Amino acid sequence: MSVRDLIQGEGNESSRNVLGAPLQPCSFDPNTGFFRDGHCHTCAQDHGSHTVCAVMTAEFLAFSKSRGNDLSSPMPQFEFPGLKAGDHWCLCAGRWLEAYEAGKAPKVNLEATNEAALALVPLQALQEHSL
Repeated sequence: MSVRDLIQGEGNESSRNVLGAPLQPCSFDPNTGFFRDGHCHTCAQDHGSHTVCAVMTAEFLAFSKSRGNDLSSPMPQFEFPGLKAGDHWCLCAGRWLEAYEAGKAPKVNLEATNEAALALVPLQALQEHSL
């Protein structure tokens, strides 16, 4: 089975964003996404639902680290460069919602946020933090 077969909607072309339009890229530098294809695509194997395209802030990175998920430190074995403020990254929908509820949520690129995020995160919350 190919990555293309795994992606929600059986192909990149059919992945939609939270606005109902085709999913736009989140980041190629650093290369983000569950598939490291620059998009917030998802599939059944993506248990974290890496679907929210967010712009990292120092405040959010510190919050995430305090919750046991250090996104700042590189982990080359997982093709993870370590993030810094200003980087765009496909966050787990649950972690973004946790940060939102704590008043620490980063801004979101709605055009690059997968509609699958709406299973956990209300659209209104995402819109409140839209770029």
